[in-house]
Order: sequence, then structure tokens, then C-alpha cells
Amino acid sequence: MIQPKPATISNLIAALQIFLRYGDITFPTGCEHDTLRVYVNPAKVTAEDKEELAMLRFQPDTEFEDCFVSYSYGSA
Repeated sequence: MIQPKPATISNLIAALQIFLRYGDITFPTGCEHDTLRVYVNPAKVTAEDKEELAMLRFQPDTEFEDCFVSYSYGSA
């Protein structure tokens, strides 16, 4: 089982740096109802980066196929 890292600013920035590898996207995020989405297509992300993103509390969104979701950074 993956042990998630704390939901800190430094870990959020680390996740965003991984997402940046897949393009400098215009309007890259959305946040609603305690959910933060990053619009990077999971199909383009390597397995290694997906594993690191999971540790940083992001996973492929099951509702929308073209983004990652986190329930840790969307609210306090």
C-alpha cells in the first residue's frame, strides 16, 4: 500500500512539477466541493510518475478521464 505524504505546499508543488513534464497547460486546475483537479491526461503519464503522484495524493479521476484528482488539497 502506498503511504501518502502530507498535504503540504511543498508536496503540492512537487506534484505540479510532475504535471509540468506533460505540458505547460493553460487553465490547468479546477477546484470545487473539496476536490482539486489537474487537467493532465492520465493516459500520457508514466507508471512511475503515477506512483509518485499517488504518494502526493493525486490519482486519475474516475469521473472524468482526462485529469487527476485530489481530495486533500481542495479544502482544509
